[in-house]
Amino acid sequence: MTDLSKFRGVFCALNAIYDKNDNIDAKKIKELVKVYKSLGVKGVYACGSTGEGFLLSTEERKQVAAAVKEAAGDDFTVIVHVGCASTKESIELAKHAESIGADAVSAVPSVYYHLPAESVKLHWEAIINATDVPFIIYNIPQLTGFDLSPAMLAEFAKNEKVIGVKNSADPVFLMERYRVAAGDDFIIFNGSDEQFVGGRIMGADAGIGGTYGCMPELFVALDKLVNENKFEEAKKLQYKINDCIFDLLACKSLYGAAKQVISLRFGIDCGQPRSPFLPVSEDEAKPIAEKINKYVKELG
Repeated sequence: MTDLSKFRGVFCALNAIYDKNDNIDAKKIKELVKVYKSLGVKGVYACGSTGEGFLLSTEERKQVAAAVKEAAGDDFTVIVHVGCASTKESIELAKHAESIGADAVSAVPSVYYHLPAESVKLHWEAIINATDVPFIIYNIPQLTGFDLSPAMLAEFAKNEKVIGVKNSADPVFLMERYRVAAGDDFIIFNGSDEQFVGGRIMGADAGIGGTYGCMPELFVALDKLVNENKFEEAKKLQYKINDCIFDLLACKSLYGAAKQVISLRFGIDCGQPRSPFLPVSEDEAKPIAEKINKYVKELG
């Protein structure tokens, strides 16, 4: 049986970092992982949406995963997103993640083609069966065009390798429907950052988010408040977090803004996202970084 305790908590969706020649900068990725590890984050989710996974080559994704695992060690949970348009490539990445000792792999449905549930099931089952690594379904219908039904989740949850679902769909009630479908011995990750408290109340055990990396201290504190049933305080902190999230979303590129904020806050030059994502200037991001620093300071 998989130890599910290592999957409960706050997981930063890790940004990709490139050098001046647009190659993976493994050194800086390792530095960033160590920063998150020092701040009480439970683990990282590599090569997902925030990690620009679909803009990386297969070899680049392997480089990122290997760098993350090396920096994480054995006491920091590493989830590697291996979803690709083709099942064959997804399996290759899953096998690589297993070889480096990743704690779990995760995948979206096959992208671009709007496939029926039968095809998605075939895709996920092939990835699951290719390794002995725990598998986490990634539901993000606003990008993939496929929305995981509770009935389909219930079917997958019967497989002991399938330990959880990262749910980034907007309706908070889905957390409760997924909980009923999958049972208690199953990890539900809240994937909508601005609804962390709502998602946790409705059944999520943990959270994976793209804005967590900009303000990990705030999400770690928020998670603690929820665990202690201090919901009034949690609500107030969620409001502050949302204030920062919507500032990030107001920029030309969320990933560009996030990278600039991370650079300013932690002293690691994360550069810009890969094209076609738009770059964001340091001047645009500086007020957001300052606001986050203010809110972190208010934690005491």
